This record gives sequence, structure tokens and C-alpha cells, in this order.
Amino acid sequence: MTAAPIAVALDAPDLETAARWATLVTPHVSTVKVGLELYLRYGPDVVASVRGASRVQVFLDLKLHDIPATVRGAARAVARLKPSYLTVHAAGGPAMIREAVEAAPATKIAAVTVLTSLRDADLAAVGLEGPAPDAVLRLASLAVEAGAQALVCSPQEAAAVRAEVGPDITLVTPGVRPAGAAAQDQARIATPEAALAAGADLLVIGRPITGAPDPGAAAAGIAAALRRTSA
Repeated sequence: MTAAPIAVALDAPDLETAARWATLVTPHVSTVKVGLELYLRYGPDVVASVRGASRVQVFLDLKLHDIPATVRGAARAVARLKPSYLTVHAAGGPAMIREAVEAAPATKIAAVTVLTSLRDADLAAVGLEGPAPDAVLRLASLAVEAGAQALVCSPQEAAAVRAEVGPDITLVTPGVRPAGAAAQDQARIATPEAALAAGADLLVIGRPITGAPDPGAAAAGIAAALRRTSA
């Protein structure tokens, strides 16, 4: 049975919980995601802990955003951990993205366009020309031209981004919530089925899986629903 195109966000309070969640979900999903908080608390060892003995892909979601030389050094430092994906902020500009791509050639550099927690008013407040879908498309084009192999955008923009960048770029969509799940701090969301239909390749899902009484069963249920949809 093929693992579902889901990256489970392991936003756990400690390393043991993150590793346990990873073990429970890896029979059902392709990828586990390590975010900034977990990485800063436990360091590079967290990657080996959540990968375990499986071949699950690791999505290292550090959202690097600094001057190009610093991002080059940071990307080179984490490349030895062999993550499948590493995030950088597209707003860091073309030179920064190129440095990350060159420093981690075996890792897909995923450029984050506009955070799924941001609304149009938030973009205006920080001086970024909106509305959000327009900003996402601008940043997506910039990032792909700079060599990014993947893009992070909300599922609401996935179809437009796919049309803009073509079929060869991996689209990663956070803000994915099964029907009936709470939006929590996400503003631009969609169901897993809708995100895939819009052109997403990898769905980031956290609390609807890890907050369930049985994360493995929750992951299996969402994976089964996706298989039914794509059948």
C-alpha cells in the first residue's frame, strides 16, 4: 500500500513524544515534519529520532531567512542530516534561495510564499503588496526562477500556483484540515481532498492527527479517504 502524500507535523512537547508519533504514522504517510521549536530544543539528533529505522522522508521546516551567505552555511550544516525537504522564506530573495539550493544539492529546497496564518490585512501591515493570492504568485515565480524545487503555499492558492509554475515543482500545502476540524491559527485552509484536487503534492497536517487519541488511526483514516478520492 502506497503511503499517502501527507507530512505529519510533529509539533511535540518532547523528543520521545515526537518519535512515538512518527512511529505510529509512518506506516500510513510519506513524510514527517520537524519544525523550528523541536529542532531548536533537541538539535540535529531529532532528525534521526523521528526517522527511526523507516525510510520515511523528513521535512525540515526551519524557514531560513537571512543574508545569502548565512543561509548557505545553515543549509550546508543541515544537508548532512539528509532531509528530503528544507524550507526557506521566498521573501529572502533570489540570491538567498540560490545559495540554499547550491549548499544542499540532495535536498529539495521548499520556498515558503505567504504563511497560511496571514490575511490580507496582515500583509498590508508589514508592507507586502497583496492580496494574498497575488503575493503568493509573485513569490512563487521568484523562487522557482532562483532554483527552488518546491513551494509552500496555502491550498487556496495551489491551483493558481500550479498553473504559474508548471507540473515539475512540488507544491506543499499547510493549512490542511479534515472536514469538521478546527481552523485554530490557520487562516487560509482547505480539506485534504480539496488540496489534492487543487494540485498539491504534499499535505502538511498536524493537530488533526497528533492531537487524536490514536495518531496512527487518524493518519490511516485520512490516508484511506485520500485513496478513495483519487481512485
